[in-house]
Amino acid sequence: MARTPEIRRPRWRAAAITVLTTAALGVAGVTVAQQAGAATIDTNAYYVLKNQNSGKVLEVYNFSTADGANLSQWSQNNGDWQQFKFLDMGSGWYRLQAKHSGKVVNVAGASTANGAQIVQSNGDKNAYSQQWKIQDIGSNIQLVNRNSNKALEVFQWSTADGGTIVQFDDLNGANQQWQLIKVGSGSGGGGTGPATPWPSETGSVKVDATINVSGSLDGGNKRYYGIGDGGQSESQDPMFKLADGATLSNVIIGAPAGDGVHCSGTCTLRNVWWLDVGEDAATFRGGTSATFLVDGGGARSASDKVFQHNGGGTLTIRNFQVSNFGKLYRSCGNCSTQYKRTVVFQNIRATAPGSSLAGINTNYGDTATFSGITIVGDSSRKIAICDRYTGNSSGDEPSKTGSGPDGTYCRYSASDITYA
Repeated sequence: MARTPEIRRPRWRAAAITVLTTAALGVAGVTVAQQAGAATIDTNAYYVLKNQNSGKVLEVYNFSTADGANLSQWSQNNGDWQQFKFLDMGSGWYRLQAKHSGKVVNVAGASTANGAQIVQSNGDKNAYSQQWKIQDIGSNIQLVNRNSNKALEVFQWSTADGGTIVQFDDLNGANQQWQLIKVGSGSGGGGTGPATPWPSETGSVKVDATINVSGSLDGGNKRYYGIGDGGQSESQDPMFKLADGATLSNVIIGAPAGDGVHCSGTCTLRNVWWLDVGEDAATFRGGTSATFLVDGGGARSASDKVFQHNGGGTLTIRNFQVSNFGKLYRSCGNCSTQYKRTVVFQNIRATAPGSSLAGINTNYGDTATFSGITIVGDSSRKIAICDRYTGNSSGDEPSKTGSGPDGTYCRYSASDITYA
């Protein structure tokens, strides 16, 4: 059972609320938030809920599908575990259903106490602890529980990823206010899930020279092809070259595709699909502060690597599917300039045959963290999750030193990996 956090409330906040309430009484009694009408909620849509205080969004922690799993806040990635549907219970009450699990937001143990943990549950749809009233506060909302009459909040005004979600007295604090972002309504969109069917192409584009992208390019699910010979030659040009800060989205990369996508610095690849990986699907360059995001999409037929990490910084791979591959990720083992590299895998579906999900260099301090990994068609468990190497800058072949979780470099446990 989750531990109920200790409640610590800043004294200034309580005093400020007292002053504001007293002032309001002189005009028209205690001011309360206006309840939103049912017409403001599309019960056929999914929403991301962004906290006014932290800028992070409500999610089911660690993509869990288990009954009783905690809710937390995290940086927005629009994963299915960050999307919620409002189920109308009548009379202005709703249940919030997580897209990835089908379970609903609930107060643990039907508690009425301040600081009670918020979890996801199957439970009884008539339980008041699973029902929430929507209250408007400017352009934001509050969610007030029917059983306890307390508000959904981020505990102790945390701004950190993983901040705990609890209930507390309705104080209209910014940590109790949530922006409703309807998925697909201009919020930037999210990555497709790892079991999403591959998209049908809407057209094709023959590419004769590398396409340079600065800003954003949305391909509208057109198929791009024509660079290189489809083989493993290291001299092939990329199909797309992304400037620092660029985003490439909704692109199908056909064969031949040369050296795929090159990121010169921080970049986002959202819903990019590789039909037949040639040399590499994508190569990530840039310095130690670069951040790279692969969100959604998938890759097939990679005889060697899918993602090659040559620069420094952090690569996050989320909501991704891969099949018939060599290595999903490799931290460069013999680049002339070496870095400490970080890779994070979240919500990945890998279908055999395959060699490994990650290869990292422990002598440079690389780390690989895994959660929500599903391996399909590998009953003999030949696909390695994380291989460790000693890298070099001389161009020599790096030596493999081990494989499997070690708590320092390869970070995962048995519960993070599912075999299907």
